[in-house]
Amino acid sequence: MKNIIFKIKIIFSTSLLILTIFTGCIEIDDYNERNDIIKSKFKPNNPLILPNWSDGDYHDYYGSFNKLNELNEKYENLTYLFSIGKSVLGKDIWCIRLTDEGNKNIKSSCLIDGCIHGNEWESGEACLYLAEFLLLNYGKNASVDDILENSDIYIVPLLNPDGRQSSKRWNDNGVDLNRNFDIFFGKIRGGCFRLGKLMGIIKIPYVMFPRLGLWFSNCGKRAFSEPEAQSIRDLTERISYKDFSFYVNCHTAVHTVSSVWITHKPPFQISQQEQIVIDFVFDWVEKNTEYETQNEPLKVGGTITDWCFKQYHIPSFCFEILSKDYEPFMGQGKHDNLVHWMKTTIPFFMFLLVNIDHLRRWEIPINQPFLPEGVPPNQI
Repeated sequence: MKNIIFKIKIIFSTSLLILTIFTGCIEIDDYNERNDIIKSKFKPNNPLILPNWSDGDYHDYYGSFNKLNELNEKYENLTYLFSIGKSVLGKDIWCIRLTDEGNKNIKSSCLIDGCIHGNEWESGEACLYLAEFLLLNYGKNASVDDILENSDIYIVPLLNPDGRQSSKRWNDNGVDLNRNFDIFFGKIRGGCFRLGKLMGIIKIPYVMFPRLGLWFSNCGKRAFSEPEAQSIRDLTERISYKDFSFYVNCHTAVHTVSSVWITHKPPFQISQQEQIVIDFVFDWVEKNTEYETQNEPLKVGGTITDWCFKQYHIPSFCFEILSKDYEPFMGQGKHDNLVHWMKTTIPFFMFLLVNIDHLRRWEIPINQPFLPEGVPPNQI
């Protein structure tokens, strides 16, 4: 009798473990156990193709629009190009939505954007590269087919078109757009001061105290005072009605993937299950890319990543492309090895995309993405 009861317990426990793993609701503390449950969703078929870029193929505002327009015309059944608003100087802020228009089922949605700091060129390039990469491989690879058939992917390469054109961090009002969002806004402790454009004429982008190692960003007169911040806010509201699943805000050049920063302040704390999911993503990044992860809260106010988590309560990430050798600070930084750096971004983007439904439900992202040959590349 004892043997029968023991066998029943074993069968029940095994069944429960399998069910829990494949519904994504297991709480796993050991990183090795986490990696054991990662699986591939598709069998490999045709190899993935990389965009044919050269190291000098940087796209300024006009080049970015031309690239987006080219993709929109070439892949008209997969793309929709539209403006989400205008910059201080009246430039359109372009968004391209990628999806298989033939599939009318309800889809999970995500948003990936870049160049909220205009001198961080590669953050915008990564958005363009991802769009072209997905479109090139549609109809050729089952994994990419599934992504575009079952997802709405919104990509905004240049959140700060005026800053990108002048290669400056801030917008044309001298405001750091990544301090202009309504969370912990305008706090001196958050490295910000409220000013905007003084008397409508004078720009004071930042104030530095070198001897103290302190600097403070001009975050604008009020939250969402800047047209660029208003535009992306309005876009996220539209996406929120379409099963908004995750958000990625791209930067350079700290060489990290991080999540929300202000979650230590009520009422925005991350639950235990949500922290498990974020830790799982971080563990995957550490083991499958050259990027490091940062899970330590920073006291930086008004950032879009924190605001998106507060507003929509979805997995939200800050992706710092390049390495610290490229740090632009207030200047232009250096821009080389473009193709290499674009290749380093594909694993993280693809991992999130093949797990978009898991992330929407705050479940462990167990799907392993297929990657092109040579991705991720060797470190330089």
